Amino acid sequence: MTMASTKRITANLPADLLEDACDTTGKGITETLIAGLEKVRRSRAAKKASALRGRLNIDVDLETSRERTRQ
Repeated sequence: MTMASTKRITANLPADLLEDACDTTGKGITETLIAGLEKVRRSRAAKKASALRGRLNIDVDLETSRERTRQ
Protein backbone atom coordinates (compact mmCIF):
# COMPACT_ATOMS: atom_id res chain seq x y z
CA MET A 1 0.00 0.00 0.00
CA THR A 2 1.29 3.43 -0.90
CA MET A 3 0.13 6.21 1.35
CA ALA A 4 0.05 9.59 -0.35
CA SER A 5 -0.12 11.31 3.00
CA THR A 6 -0.06 10.11 6.56
CA LYS A 7 -1.22 11.52 9.83
CA ARG A 8 0.50 10.80 13.11
CA ILE A 9 -1.98 10.32 15.94
CA THR A 10 -2.01 9.61 19.63
CA ALA A 11 -4.82 7.41 20.84
CA ASN A 12 -5.68 5.67 24.09
CA LEU A 13 -6.62 2.11 23.19
CA PRO A 14 -7.39 -0.87 25.41
CA ALA A 15 -4.12 -2.81 25.50
CA ASP A 16 -5.80 -6.23 25.41
CA LEU A 17 -7.94 -5.25 22.40
CA LEU A 18 -4.92 -3.96 20.49
CA GLU A 19 -2.88 -7.05 21.35
CA ASP A 20 -5.70 -9.39 20.27
CA ALA A 21 -6.14 -7.45 17.02
CA CYS A 22 -2.42 -7.64 16.25
CA ASP A 23 -2.40 -11.37 17.03
CA THR A 24 -5.38 -11.84 14.72
CA THR A 25 -3.85 -9.96 11.79
CA GLY A 26 -0.34 -11.19 12.42
CA LYS A 27 0.86 -7.66 11.74
CA GLY A 28 2.21 -4.73 13.70
CA ILE A 29 0.21 -1.95 15.31
CA THR A 30 0.18 0.43 12.33
CA GLU A 31 -0.75 -2.28 9.82
CA THR A 32 -3.46 -3.61 12.15
CA LEU A 33 -4.98 -0.18 12.65
CA ILE A 34 -4.93 0.44 8.88
CA ALA A 35 -6.67 -2.90 8.29
CA GLY A 36 -9.33 -1.97 10.84
CA LEU A 37 -9.92 1.45 9.32
CA GLU A 38 -10.19 -0.07 5.84
CA LYS A 39 -12.76 -2.53 7.17
CA VAL A 40 -14.81 0.37 8.55
CA ARG A 41 -14.63 2.07 5.14
CA ARG A 42 -15.74 -1.10 3.32
CA SER A 43 -18.58 -1.56 5.79
CA ARG A 44 -19.89 1.93 5.06
CA ALA A 45 -19.64 1.34 1.32
CA ALA A 46 -21.52 -1.95 1.68
CA LYS A 47 -24.29 -0.21 3.63
CA LYS A 48 -24.61 2.43 0.92
CA ALA A 49 -24.75 -0.23 -1.79
CA SER A 50 -27.32 -2.21 0.17
CA ALA A 51 -29.51 0.87 0.52
CA LEU A 52 -29.62 1.13 -3.30
CA ARG A 53 -31.01 -2.38 -3.73
CA GLY A 54 -33.81 -2.23 -6.26
CA ARG A 55 -33.46 1.51 -6.82
CA LEU A 56 -30.78 1.66 -9.46
CA ASN A 57 -32.00 2.02 -13.05
CA ILE A 58 -29.42 0.81 -15.53
CA ASP A 59 -29.91 1.19 -19.26
CA VAL A 60 -27.41 -1.13 -20.92
CA ASP A 61 -27.41 -2.46 -24.47
CA LEU A 62 -26.38 -6.06 -23.82
CA GLU A 63 -25.29 -6.70 -27.39
CA THR A 64 -22.96 -3.69 -27.32
CA SER A 65 -21.63 -4.51 -23.88
CA ARG A 66 -20.85 -8.04 -25.05
CA GLU A 67 -19.09 -6.54 -28.07
CA ARG A 68 -21.34 -8.38 -30.49
CA THR A 69 -22.21 -6.87 -33.82
CA ARG A 70 -25.73 -7.01 -35.15
CA GLN A 71 -26.21 -8.30 -38.66
